[in-house]
Parts: sequence; structure tokens; C-alpha cells
Amino acid sequence: MASNSRKSVLFVCLGNICRSPIAEAVFQKMATENGVGDDWIIDSGAVSDWNTGSTPDSRALACLRNHVTETDHRARQVTKGDFETFDYILCMDESNLRDLKRKANAVKNCKAKIELLGSYDPQKQLIINDPYYGSDKDFEVVYDQCLRCCKAFLENNS
Repeated sequence: MASNSRKSVLFVCLGNICRSPIAEAVFQKMATENGVGDDWIIDSGAVSDWNTGSTPDSRALACLRNHVTETDHRARQVTKGDFETFDYILCMDESNLRDLKRKANAVKNCKAKIELLGSYDPQKQLIINDPYYGSDKDFEVVYDQCLRCCKAFLENNS
């Protein structure tokens, strides 16, 4: 869970096995390489409970390995406590955003700023599409978007 001494970000998608674990791993590596890894609490989660406890999709893991990026994440559903403790909750598409804002409305002490990760994209690609039913190329597109967005997000919050 997030604490007051460190900044915190939670990346969210539908099932927490494709987009959000890629974003989490990309941001963790980027923060570490920039010497600020210890300044951040970084996690990812799902709006659904479909994949709770599962490892990321094998294509997501292969994509991350191709970019020398590792993760040991297990899928989890976003909790009420996440809204109370995380500084930022960054999601992948408008459906995620609607679901998160609806859930946040039920949280008395919501402190999280809930946004689309794509709102940080210098190429203005607001939505990070779900690659689950796509090809390896679609996972590469997600990786590239996450890389651009996470870089801009980190720069804005350093």
C-alpha cells in the first residue's frame, strides 16, 4: 500500500494480465533506471476479478522479455483501499475510467487522481487498446504506448 513519504501509482486495465502489468513493469524499470525507484510505490490491478492470481498473459511476458523488462506480478482486483492510498490510478481506456470513477464515488476518502494513462502520451493516443484478442504486434503497440506515457508521467512527477 502507498504511504505518505513516497509517491504511488496504480496502473489499471480490465483483467490485469496484458496492459496494466506491462505499464507497471515499464514504469518500474524506468523509475529504477532514473534513480527514483525507491521514491515510488508501483502496482497494477484490474477492474474485474476474472484473472485474480494469474500471471500476465504469455504474450505480455514475451513482449517484456524482448525489451529486457521483468515482472513477477499476479493479477488482482482494485480495492476500496487503493482509492484511499494511491496518489494516481492510471487506466487504459474509457471503460476502465468509467468503472474506476463509479467505484471511487463509493469511497469516502478517495485521494487518488484517476486518469487515462494515454493522457500523458506525447503522440496524443489517448486509448491504449486491449491486445488480448490480437497478435504479438498488438502487444508491441501497447508496450510502445506505455513507454511514451510512463516517460511523460515520470517527467511530470519528478
